[in-house]
Formats: sequence, structure tokens, C-alpha cells
Amino acid sequence: MIVKEITKIIEEFAPLSYQESYDNSGLIVGNHNDEVTGVLIALDCIDSVLEEAIALNCNMIIAHHPIVFSGLKKFNGKNYIEQVVIKAIKNNIILYAAHTNLDNANNGVSFKMAEKIGLKNCKVLQPKKNLLSKIITYSPIANANDIREAMFNAGAGNIGNYAECSYNSEGLGTYKGLAGTNPHLGTTGEFHQEKETKIEIVVPNHLIGKVVKSMIAAHPYEEVAYDIVQLQNSHQLVGSGVIGELEQEEEEKDFLMRLKNDLNTDCVRHTNMLNKKVKKVALCGGSGSFLLNDAIQNSADVFITGDFKYHQFFDAEDKIIIADLGHYESEQYTTELIYEILNKKIPNFAIRLSKENTNPVNYL
Repeated sequence: MIVKEITKIIEEFAPLSYQESYDNSGLIVGNHNDEVTGVLIALDCIDSVLEEAIALNCNMIIAHHPIVFSGLKKFNGKNYIEQVVIKAIKNNIILYAAHTNLDNANNGVSFKMAEKIGLKNCKVLQPKKNLLSKIITYSPIANANDIREAMFNAGAGNIGNYAECSYNSEGLGTYKGLAGTNPHLGTTGEFHQEKETKIEIVVPNHLIGKVVKSMIAAHPYEEVAYDIVQLQNSHQLVGSGVIGELEQEEEEKDFLMRLKNDLNTDCVRHTNMLNKKVKKVALCGGSGSFLLNDAIQNSADVFITGDFKYHQFFDAEDKIIIADLGHYESEQYTTELIYEILNKKIPNFAIRLSKENTNPVNYL
């Protein structure tokens, strides 16, 4: 297989347009047409992971965290980032990262974490905006069904858990084909009126090109009139964090102890117990302190994430229990998620999970 065949699978699940502005997800070292002998999946791409890849004859590493976040101006090996990039290039190792695009994807990082602790009825905690547009086009009434079907098949028309959504209204279209045209309806050089269906369909921004191409291919007109309108709506299936419910209520201390065991962490830093049962739980893999207010507004009993600073714990204000597992601990199962995404599409390809513990934090 070549690189772009593998990255296409990941990016269909977690489009790069889902990543945050500060991020650097995608292909970092290598070429999209490079041949891949094997893939090693890791949370971080550090020297020991590179050595592991070389030993396993895996010339592509897919990591959750990008080894490069900001631009590198020199390659002198003065820090671990430059050292890893230089070593990867010397050994023809391809480096790819799926970071906040995978965090924000439907059934992404936080959903995997929720699965591990048994949350049900999960939904996105903070849906992401500016990911949706509406395509509006006009069709002869007889062709409207075919055009809608083509757009649906290309990925348009999904709203929440509903598919094939569209709005249709009838009106009167007018046109006059000039010299050199061959109108589907009407005669060249003559003014024509045609009863048409106006079709309005929501589409994710990363699929606009594909949907427009399919729409035009299914449309009978020589010149297809259409509008693309950016929407301010939140994408309810894409965004940061997850909120869900436990199967049964649990005592606070019992829940935190189970959390420690289920997520295989050495400690759980938490705020004061509130002396009430735990039922609704919010969580976010990685650094999720920015979601605390969302968790409170959604009436979560506990908010689980990593990287809370000392003073941020006061923000709980006895409205919620903050449970800080650590950054690595809350994202450790991301490698399983990436493996599942790839293995579902290419089960017979050489895909391995790294055995390296890349957590830079140790506990006594």
C-alpha cells in the first residue's frame, strides 16, 4: 500500500478540517506516494518508538501527538524534536499524526475513553461550529430525485442521526441559451420558462467538492446553477469531549476507584466529594479543562480529563467533581482506536501497536 491509501482511511473517519487551528495533524515526514511496508501506532513519536519501528520493519509511524507543532527553521539535532525528524528521514520512516481531528471526530478519542468506563447514551459535550454548509441547486422536476440521490450518496444530507435530509420547493426558472448552447429543455436563442425544484441540502465542508461533483454529474443542465452557503450551526456529532450516563448510579468514592482501575492510572487527582450519587459523567481525553463549564451546564456529576492546573480545581465550586487522570492516562487507548479504524478497512495489512510507554510523567 502507499501512504495516501492509509491516510485516506484515517481522514475519512477524522477529516483534517476537524483539527484545531494550533494543531499540525497530517503527514509530517514522507510523501503521499511512498510505499508502506508496515504501520506502527503510538501515542507519541519519540526515539524509542522510532527504534521499535525500525526493528519491526514498519516504515510508517502513526502517532496521536504530532512530533512537530510549530515550524522548524534548523535541523541541528539540538532537541528531541529535531533529532526524531532527522532520524526518521535518514531511515526513510514516514511520520503521520492524527491529533485534534481525531479528538473532535464522531466516535473519536473521548468516545473510546467513555467506552472503557461503560458510559451509555453518549453525545458530544461541546459541538464544533463552522463545519457545515448548505448547497442549493435548481432542477427540472423530473430529475430532482436523481440529483438528491447523487448528493446523498456523496455524503450530503446528514443532520444528527438523520440521513437523506433535504428541503424542496417548486418555482419557475427562466433562461435563454445563447449561441453554441444545447439546452436540455427549450431552444437555443429563445427565452424559456421551466417548472423547477429548488433543492437545499446540508453538507460537511470537507465533502463540498465531492458533493458538487456528484450533483453536476447527475444534473441534466449544461450549466448547473447552485449556491454554497456557510452555516453557523454547530455540528452535533463533531466536537470536544463526551457526556453520557452510567448504567447505574455509583457512590463517588467507588466510582473514582473504579475509574483508577478501569483506566489503569496510578492516581486520580480530584476535588471535594459532594456526597451524592454519580450518574451523569462528562470527560475529555488529554487537556480538557476548557470544557469544565460545559460539563457543569450539562449537569454532569463528574468531569474526567487531564492537565488541570492547581487554581483551576477551585473552579469546580462544589458544583461538580473534577477527576484529573493525567494527560497520557486519559489518551492511552487512542492507539487502540487508530488500530480499529485501520484494521476495519485493511485487516490483512501489517499494523502493530507500539509497546513503548511514552508517558514522560512518573509517579513515586
